[in-house]
Amino acid sequence: MTNTVQASIESTPPDQTRGDLKLPIYLDNQATTPVDPRVLEAMLPYFTEKFGNPASRSHRFGWAADEAVQTARTQVADLIGASPKEVLFTSGGTEGDNLAIKGAAYAGKARGNHIITVVTEHKAVLDSCKHLETEGVQVTYLPVQKDGLIDLDQLVGAITDRTILVTIMHSNNEIGVLQPIVEIGRVCRQRGILFHTDAAQSIAKAPVNVTSQNIDLLSFSGHKLYGPKGVGAVYVREGVRLSPIIDGGGHERGMRSGTLNVPGIVGLGKACAIASAEMSKEACHTAGFRNRLRDRILGSLDGCYINGSMENRVPGNLNLSFARVDGQALLMGLSDVAVSSGAACTSAKLEPSYVLKALGLSDDLANSSIRFGIGRFNTEAEIDFVADRVIEVVSQLREISL
Repeated sequence: MTNTVQASIESTPPDQTRGDLKLPIYLDNQATTPVDPRVLEAMLPYFTEKFGNPASRSHRFGWAADEAVQTARTQVADLIGASPKEVLFTSGGTEGDNLAIKGAAYAGKARGNHIITVVTEHKAVLDSCKHLETEGVQVTYLPVQKDGLIDLDQLVGAITDRTILVTIMHSNNEIGVLQPIVEIGRVCRQRGILFHTDAAQSIAKAPVNVTSQNIDLLSFSGHKLYGPKGVGAVYVREGVRLSPIIDGGGHERGMRSGTLNVPGIVGLGKACAIASAEMSKEACHTAGFRNRLRDRILGSLDGCYINGSMENRVPGNLNLSFARVDGQALLMGLSDVAVSSGAACTSAKLEPSYVLKALGLSDDLANSSIRFGIGRFNTEAEIDFVADRVIEVVSQLREISL
């Protein structure tokens, strides 16, 4: 969705150090996270010693793999308040969104052909909905308010007797805003409408409970919570039926065929187990650093604006716009910091972030935005270094533009 610009490190060779700091500093944890060493340790045996196919039921290699998969299924379920049998494994968040949205639409077409979503959703959601529109499904795209939150009255007003699915993300990947999931789920549950949420940016960062939050379908990806890339999960509430979008051997209760990625699934399960044990402490850690970064920057620079609600936000996200600064020049100036821009470069043309535009930002402010993603392994010294670098570079660019 955003264009991750890890500034050309030509002027800052990899692993360069400055004092006690190792450069470049990684503050793009919404894009992806490093694999936790504990996760890697859990995965390694399943590449070599325990390499069996969990669908092989006639020997111990298959049994060991299947046992590992079931353990991971329980670990995922425990994190989100589900039953293990309600967890399906996928290749990641994009496939999960496609399966939940298209699968629900195909399975429910006898009941209706209307879906409700939000203009600030991830492209995996928006493009799935656009695909369904080509097949005759009607889609309503709700706007957001200036703080990035939907208006619940608008959601209620958009529901028709043909509405079969509402898909609204748990938290936004650019601005980190947490939607009123409990209330959205309650509206859907009262009307017999399925509620899907893309929780890729919330899992392991904010409490997610499919029961108390009235969620029917939930998708997320392993690499956003210190697990491996190429693996994810979909929660499908018991009794909910999805039409598969991948046909084959009938794996995962017939809803997602294909040989399971056992090492990846083991890693995802371990990442979820770590999150279950440490999420509260980690949230305090990342929120504290996020606030420290925010206060240092805003305390030294004028013309800086926070994008999205600060009250309803995942702990490690900070999205700022800098007036009177070119966003690409700012990124190039921050050559020793890995961050993301709210602007996406498509077809060699700079386009402002559709998420920030939906909040009402001008093109200039949207193009000058930076997303800082603070994670598990960042340190206070790194936060202070980044704050000082942002202040320095923004000040220099403003002087040049005078």
